[in-house]
Amino acid sequence: MHADLVQASIATNDAAHSALVASWRRSLQLHRLDPAERKAPKRLTEAELMLARQRMEPLARAAEASLNRLYLAVGGVGCCVMLADRDGIPVERRGAVADDETFDEWGLWIGTVWSEDSEGTNGIGTCIADQRALTIHRDQHFFSRNTLLSCTTAPVYDHEGNLAAALDVSSCRSDLTEGFVQLIAVAVGDAARRIEAENFRMVYSNARILLAPVVERGAGAFIAVDDDLVVGATRSARLALGITREALAKGLLAADLLGDAAKTAEDLDDAERGVVQRAIARTGGNVSAAAQNLGISRATLHRKLARFGIHRTH
Repeated sequence: MHADLVQASIATNDAAHSALVASWRRSLQLHRLDPAERKAPKRLTEAELMLARQRMEPLARAAEASLNRLYLAVGGVGCCVMLADRDGIPVERRGAVADDETFDEWGLWIGTVWSEDSEGTNGIGTCIADQRALTIHRDQHFFSRNTLLSCTTAPVYDHEGNLAAALDVSSCRSDLTEGFVQLIAVAVGDAARRIEAENFRMVYSNARILLAPVVERGAGAFIAVDDDLVVGATRSARLALGITREALAKGLLAADLLGDAAKTAEDLDDAERGVVQRAIARTGGNVSAAAQNLGISRATLHRKLARFGIHRTH
């Protein structure tokens, strides 16, 4: 019956008005898939999976804390969290041991191929194909065998604004309500932006990271500034401020881009530098004591000392 519904929707030309039906059409006509097919999803070999994980290693490191936090939010209600590469292959996963056998059977596992050309319309594959956050809930999937799944996915962009991964929360619970799916969508979107921000900070660890003045707060619009030049920008910042790759290559002054925001950032830096200098002076150069007084870790204080060029007195 589901296969008939897919075929009928495509035949009525609904693809012009529905992103879902457009994906069904791609699955059927472009990728030559049969919605009634019962074969299990493809899986990479161990060697292929190792290569995929190596390519994703820097981003996976940046994503670790966000994956753990997201799983704490959704894992207790029978969901698993997956980070897939841009080819639709999960390389990181968080899930309850009690659910592992079920999720493995469904293919919600590391090394399974969830690209749209392999699995038809699904959360990971269609998110990558459309480059947008979405939920593919139950019978919105292309294959009949996937219609018990609910998958909520958001794209993750790298430090240059290119699509790099897809963050997914999947469940095969029959009692997953539409309202809870909407809550999951918000959590997945927030986690994706946190991953992008952390990856951006890691790539530009030696630069100043500034929040770009955009209308939508929390959009992850960051720029990296070094010697008054913008050396990097997240996808959100590029879109909001019209930053192009060519402009970055030629040399883009932060002051020209941000105006008063750049001066504000400098003032904040001067204020922070003063706080750190006073904390070090009060403890006679004892970094551990100064860090404790400031309420930060020793490692964080060391980074601030290096950033501001502050040398301890002995």
